[in-house]
Amino acid sequence: MQPGARRGRKPVSGSTLAGTDQARLAPPFGCVQTVDRGIALQIGCRRLLGVAAALVATTGISVVGLHNALAGADDRVPMGGGAGIIVNGDTLCTLTTIGTDPKGELIGFTSAHCGGPGAQVAAEAAKGRGVLGTMVSGNDKLDYAVIQFDPAKVAPVANFGGFVINGIGPDPAFGQVACKQGRTTGNSCGVTWGPGQDPGTIVMQVCGQPGDSGGPVTVNDQLVGMIHGAFSDNLPVCIIKYIPLHTPAVVQSINAILADLQSKNRPGAGFVPVPASV
Repeated sequence: MQPGARRGRKPVSGSTLAGTDQARLAPPFGCVQTVDRGIALQIGCRRLLGVAAALVATTGISVVGLHNALAGADDRVPMGGGAGIIVNGDTLCTLTTIGTDPKGELIGFTSAHCGGPGAQVAAEAAKGRGVLGTMVSGNDKLDYAVIQFDPAKVAPVANFGGFVINGIGPDPAFGQVACKQGRTTGNSCGVTWGPGQDPGTIVMQVCGQPGDSGGPVTVNDQLVGMIHGAFSDNLPVCIIKYIPLHTPAVVQSINAILADLQSKNRPGAGFVPVPASV
């Protein structure tokens, strides 16, 4: 939530598997050890080698070809609405959604107060993969930023961590239940109170904290907006997300954002989220 989430914490290092019992690791695939190592083991391995040779002869697969096939496997970083992102190396925010524009560019969104045009974007869960995209446009008044991702590095998904975005929905009406996903507070749901004070905003009783800025808000799995900030600084912040005794959140309408892009023909105009079947 505004103004982003600048944290001074050191990145959490990845955990490693400790205490592996090397004696229990399986033997090389195919050569299962038996009691009679002098006969049975040799026969078993020879038979399997013969099968492998036959497969190579009939399919044309070689060791080199297999290695190249494995090397060509999709190792792109999965990114979707609700993913934590790092802007310019030090600002933690949340990706709203990801999809394409009519030009075929891979496009995503987050809050404008997380960064402006030219800002570099990385994945919080894959810091070591480096920069995945760059902010190319935005609107401070509507508080949105457009990110152009590198399709060679990013695999767009409609279901990120169990949070599904299945297209764009209309602005919710009073009383409708909306759900959001943020990198700080995760998933939470609450009622819609109605339009906010500023044009293009909606007030909802969903939990939010610094780092949730840009987080997607959905109704029935359809994207309706992104987290902007707290409704009031005079009300308690969200501590326990399942107890709604906290300030409501101000949400930027995704329809207002897309309409603004279309009217100005900026990068991201004509955006369509990645289909939920992907």
